[in-house]
Amino acid sequence: MKAVLGKHVVAESDDVVEAGGYQYFPRSSVHMDWLRKSPKTASDLECPHGVQFYDVVIDGKRHERAAWNYEAPRPAMKQVTDRFGFWEDVDVR
Repeated sequence: MKAVLGKHVVAESDDVVEAGGYQYFPRSSVHMDWLRKSPKTASDLECPHGVQFYDVVIDGKRHERAAWNYEAPRPAMKQVTDRFGFWEDVDVR
C-alpha cells in the first residue's frame, strides 16, 4: 500500500494496519524528512490518544495537517503505535 502526494510516495509498506477507516503505515516506511510537526489545536489536546498532526512539505509546498500519529494510544488503538495515518491531499491506495 502507498500514501501518495502528487508524484511523491510519502509512505509505502505491505505492513499497514486499518483502524477507524484509516490505514496506518509503520514509521520506518514514512519519509519523515517530509513531515513537520503542526502546532496542536485545542481539539488535538483533547484527543485521548495524544494525537500529533504533521504538515507534509515537498518541493517547498506545505500540505497542512495531512499526516498524524498517536503519541500515547489507549488500548483500543494500540495497534497504531509508531504508525502514521494520512488524509486530505495524500491519496492512500
